Amino acid sequence: MLEGAEVRLAVDIGGTFTDIVLDMGEVRKTRKLLTTPARPEEAVLDGMRLILADVRAHISDIDVFIHGTTLATNAIIERRGAKTALIATDGFRDVLDIGTESRYDQYDLSIDKPRPLAPRNLRFTVPERIDAHGAVRLALDEAAVRALAPKLRALKVESVAIAFLHSYANPEHERRAAAIISEEMPGISVTVSSAVCPEIREYERTSTAVANAYVQPLIDGYLARMADALQVEQYRGAIYLVTSGGGVTSIETARRFPVRLVESGPAGGAIFAAQIAARLGESKVLSFDMGGTTAKICLIEKYQPETSRVFEVDRAARFLKGSGLPVRIPVIEMVEIGAGGGSIAHVDAMKRVTVGPESASSEPGPACYGRGGLRPAVTDADVALGMIDPDDFAGGTIKLNPELSKQALLRAVGEPLGLSAETAAYAVHEVVCENMASAARVHAVERGAVVGQHTLIAFGGAAPLHAARVAEKIGVSRVIVPSNAGVGSAVGFLAAPIAYELVRSRHVRLDDFDTDAVSDLLQEMATEARALVEPGAAGAPVRERRAAFMRYVGQGHEISIELPNRRLTTADLAGLRQKFEADYSTMFERAIPGAAVEVLSWSVLATTDARNPSVVAAVTRKPAAKASGSRKFFDGRAGEVIEIPLYRREDMAPGATIAGPAVIAEDETSTFVSNSFDAHIDGAGSIVMERKAA
Repeated sequence: MLEGAEVRLAVDIGGTFTDIVLDMGEVRKTRKLLTTPARPEEAVLDGMRLILADVRAHISDIDVFIHGTTLATNAIIERRGAKTALIATDGFRDVLDIGTESRYDQYDLSIDKPRPLAPRNLRFTVPERIDAHGAVRLALDEAAVRALAPKLRALKVESVAIAFLHSYANPEHERRAAAIISEEMPGISVTVSSAVCPEIREYERTSTAVANAYVQPLIDGYLARMADALQVEQYRGAIYLVTSGGGVTSIETARRFPVRLVESGPAGGAIFAAQIAARLGESKVLSFDMGGTTAKICLIEKYQPETSRVFEVDRAARFLKGSGLPVRIPVIEMVEIGAGGGSIAHVDAMKRVTVGPESASSEPGPACYGRGGLRPAVTDADVALGMIDPDDFAGGTIKLNPELSKQALLRAVGEPLGLSAETAAYAVHEVVCENMASAARVHAVERGAVVGQHTLIAFGGAAPLHAARVAEKIGVSRVIVPSNAGVGSAVGFLAAPIAYELVRSRHVRLDDFDTDAVSDLLQEMATEARALVEPGAAGAPVRERRAAFMRYVGQGHEISIELPNRRLTTADLAGLRQKFEADYSTMFERAIPGAAVEVLSWSVLATTDARNPSVVAAVTRKPAAKASGSRKFFDGRAGEVIEIPLYRREDMAPGATIAGPAVIAEDETSTFVSNSFDAHIDGAGSIVMERKAA
């Protein structure tokens, strides 16, 4: 039995590893297990039992269970979701194909677009029409909706998305159609766009509704099994799911809107990096989260990650906006690429070494796992280079075979290019680091930031091995690898506030502004958002943040302007325009004098306060720490094997310093300090790498 502080358990299910973190106030325990793709809850339950055994506790001792997962994202990318049909307004069957009519690459005649989640033969239409003001122009043909049920049954459809024209202004037709389908087909999953994304822009709203319908049976089934399994284990505490926006929500809300979970794991990582930045006083940070399947890059300014209202899943072109399936939800802004420890390396038709996006996942895993994998992954390259201790990987729970890594690298990369296994490993390592450096450069440029002015915070099982080289490539002079870096996203879950954001479209011009109607809308949204947050807040104060998405009349995009948390008055309008023009000038250098301004959508975020960390005091640097051993490391730039010191992180006290090159090993990951850096341990236990003076 655990006594004293609140006991919180965080779980992050990734494509390769499932991370478990048990937080007991002053004490924190971690575990890392291979994910069980067929039934993800098995790895979760196994990990919970192991970590509780470490502290001689029972699952009933846990007060709060916080869970994040990439299952929804992976289901979309790998096309493993439900057989989904779309019911649209008559004449709008092909909205998913037409999209916005833009092309992400104007000059590519053989452009590849992502396949819609609802293929054309599973898209249907019914007569109905609502205009942009919410007025009914044509009543819903209920008989036509009812007549679709036999067709859907014959096609063995498992989930239905309903997206009617202008339903954000009036959802009644969608709700009635959903009721009819549910009545005719009991048990089928039904998503209405006016509930999951009540916003203007037909393509994005329809795409979001279809994505929610596509993953709902999978996620609903998983969460139901998880809840049942926890009940069997006598768990009596609260269960929360991490959303893509960086807050946590109830399991009931997550089952209704699983599309909100598409970036829950990476969002936890961004929260983790923001917490580390605040603790160390780093106001400009680039977070680098590299796990087993993907790598994520996120800019964090003034201890807050950037946020967005749209996210693209399954991009056809790695760095090109518009090449993926749009999902319109609150999300932490980041760039994600298929470059993790399990990403597979090969030589393409042009004799180039390429890495990812295909992953070895946890089954069979990289070749060195000895589980039947024959193709080399990034982890195999790191093992062959000597960066990873094969006997102490994942705390010794997984024994690696370096010989299998070298054989796989020779077959797939070395022999086609006439390279040794070690040189092939170096080539793979360089390519994956360049991929991540390119992603960081693009992400920073798109946001007007100078990437070299930021501190790199590296976490995830694989990032600490590659952070030094990525930093060299992008010109960063300071790298931080925090404590518990290998399970960073799960640690981030523990700091996430209970939060939910609602966004609704209602077009209003500032020169024709109905303050009472807008205030009523915002209050209605606030009441709904609070109802989703307050039950889990357990008496903690719930704050609101209201915003208007504004633009000059006729423009294509909006900027977010914060609103006061009260009823609006006509006296607020001048200040609202002033705020808009100030932010517009910051982004685009100048405002447009006298131009009419309009609001397209409104937002209300209800949230508890995040758990803010205490600032860490500086430490006195001490003489070099004592190495616990050494490793043979292949230096690709010199083309030779050298001996480098090996340190154990738990043996290094705050202030201890080392000179690169070196490896610092721990149970969850290993950190490679390149020849360009020296490292020390700060007061928070973080490894801080600083570039050597030239």
